[in-house]
Amino acid sequence: MILAITAMSAGLDAPVDLRFGRARGFVLVDTDTGGFLSLDNKGESGVWQGAGFQTAEMLTRHGVEAVLTGRFGPNALQALRNAGIRAYTGLAGGSVRQALEQFLAGSFQEASAAEVPRDS
Repeated sequence: MILAITAMSAGLDAPVDLRFGRARGFVLVDTDTGGFLSLDNKGESGVWQGAGFQTAEMLTRHGVEAVLTGRFGPNALQALRNAGIRAYTGLAGGSVRQALEQFLAGSFQEASAAEVPRDS
């Protein structure tokens, strides 16, 4: 599975970013092989509105199957669901590597609702 984890910078040792649409970047991890790719999110994070939707589209283009972050806005969560991407919340800090280990251990649940009000 290709898992996208919100990150403040590149690599597995990067600190996680608790935001989704305005996250600085993502680390995409192939949970089957352990390979990873870091993506910059500057283009999407700087928009006034719709950052979550645009970010979801970018991740869809990269074949992402699941996303792990601190919180989602309602538009982003709906866009991910429409694309068939599973959305997980609960990140509270630490590194991408730590978040990946916790994810693989089953420590996160799928998001049931957005945590950020529309247009915030």
